[in-house]
Amino acid sequence: MKKSVTIIILLFIVLSCVGALYYLYQKNAEDPVVYKTEKPSTQTIVKKTVATGSILPLEEVLIKPNISGVIEEVFVEGGDYVKSGDLIAKIKVVPNLSSLNEAKNTIEEAKIALDDQKRNWERQGILFHKGVISKVDLERAEVAYDQAKQSYAAANKRFDIVKTGTTKGYGNEANTLIRATVSGMVLEVPVEVGNQVIESNNFNEGTTIAAIADVDKMIFEGKVDESEVGKIKEDLPLEITVGAIENAVFDAVLDYIAPKGKVENGAIQFEIKGTLKKRDSIFIRAGLSANASIILARADSVLAVKEALIQFDPDTKKPFVEIAIGEQQFERREIQLGVSDGIYIQVIQGIKPDDEIKVWNEIKPATLGA
Repeated sequence: MKKSVTIIILLFIVLSCVGALYYLYQKNAEDPVVYKTEKPSTQTIVKKTVATGSILPLEEVLIKPNISGVIEEVFVEGGDYVKSGDLIAKIKVVPNLSSLNEAKNTIEEAKIALDDQKRNWERQGILFHKGVISKVDLERAEVAYDQAKQSYAAANKRFDIVKTGTTKGYGNEANTLIRATVSGMVLEVPVEVGNQVIESNNFNEGTTIAAIADVDKMIFEGKVDESEVGKIKEDLPLEITVGAIENAVFDAVLDYIAPKGKVENGAIQFEIKGTLKKRDSIFIRAGLSANASIILARADSVLAVKEALIQFDPDTKKPFVEIAIGEQQFERREIQLGVSDGIYIQVIQGIKPDDEIKVWNEIKPATLGA
């Protein structure tokens, strides 16, 4: 029995020694880890955040009528350029029966008053020639007669305006003629001949006849998330890309950041606006969707390395890299970092352009069957 135990123990010791020798052999047979290196490069690094939105005119004027009626003629269409005072459309008035009746009654009342003042003036004239009254009394009667004539004429004009929207002597100023109030491009004409329109007043904003804007003054209007709004400020440069215009970037300046956010789809969004620096060679249509890259920081032609080469001390959290000093020999060197775009990062000091930096976190390719 004792002999069997001894044999088992000896056999176990022999197998352990053989296993240890085999492990050491395999370990020595493996290729040593060889780290690659990379040199710093000169890069232009731009740190930015992106906002989505659209291109809109800086000022868009809506042309509305001062009288209700039906569109009789339209003289412009979208894309036309107009000057202030140019004719946009003509309205045919559909008179209100109550207003028309009131205006007609006013004419009749003014006619009665006119006839009365005429008889009085004629009577005063006879008395004056007989020497019964003074000239002052005659002149008073004449003034009252002239005022009655003026009231009668005004009542007739009022009747014409209620019925047709205009009257004699006011051709260019007629309410039925809708004219442009500013110069610019007609963006849209949302009405057609035969459409009924409502006048603009204190109780109704009225029907839009046309929208006019200066397309040489365009802005980007978009929204940024609350997580990004703290990083931006007014007067930052923008780079605008329009989806419908390929290979074109428009420069702009951030002019406005909303002081209050709005909830959209569960997230707080802040409105921003930026004025575009328009190119004469490219026409930008109002309403096009666009993206704005807000330039938070920029470093031109600076010494930079890939962010993947940077290591951080676990205790001090300070950044460092490992510089090659010999064949697969490296030394640690602390560095000072600057602007980063997520791929490259500026190195302000700590390395030189000729330094070889260790690629410490390179991912090894997977072996077959692993």
